Amino acid sequence: MKKHLVSSLLFAACFQANATVVEMQTDHGTITINLYDQQTPVTVENFLSYVGDGAYDGSVIHRSVDNFVLQGGGFSYDTDFKEIETKPAIKNEPELSNVKGTIAMAKQGGDANSATSQWFFNLKDNSANLDVQNGGFTVFGEITADSQQAIDAITSLVHCGEIPVVGLNKDQCPDTTSGFNAEDLVTINSVIIVNDDPNSSASLQPKENTLIDNVDSGDGTSGGSSGSMAWLLSLLAFAGVSRFKK
Repeated sequence: MKKHLVSSLLFAACFQANATVVEMQTDHGTITINLYDQQTPVTVENFLSYVGDGAYDGSVIHRSVDNFVLQGGGFSYDTDFKEIETKPAIKNEPELSNVKGTIAMAKQGGDANSATSQWFFNLKDNSANLDVQNGGFTVFGEITADSQQAIDAITSLVHCGEIPVVGLNKDQCPDTTSGFNAEDLVTINSVIIVNDDPNSSASLQPKENTLIDNVDSGDGTSGGSSGSMAWLLSLLAFAGVSRFKK
């Protein structure tokens, strides 16, 4: 009886899903993402609309926090960081859990329904924190196992504050965001749909967010993991990115 109960609970926590598949081509490798079309349709549609517009092509990874998140989808870079043009904010869909290897939407602090273009990869199991914070952060896909190599290559780079950089050491970090060259930053060259059939990636087993049921999803509380450089905080504050707690 006890064994049967445990099996039932595990089945309730993880359920099968299918997915549209996209490839994020970075200058540090390819990240393949299976999108949870059925569980988070609004968020997937929103993400794919930016993909279709080419909004992420030529954008940069602007935030990397060790053993927490890797974040992009907000900026391109020429002589300074330039915000991606965003569409209206979307409704939060905190159905799934922020476990390692998932991709989720970033949003403004104190507003659960404020996600636009920015997303982040969970570098570890952040479910105890991000499944409930600010109404829960919407997980809308998962990376493939072989994509972890590209994630690791980016997160292992030298960081200027929370920005991963290429070919610089700590002493070469600029004092202002305009002090970078474009080649100093991790670039997402393109994001493309490699299979647009929502049933193309069978037998995924996303983990359900069960913690959100125990909190007021409209609470919207959020805080900040602070970077080490004041200009970085100004950049992220300008972008309206949720400074979610680590």
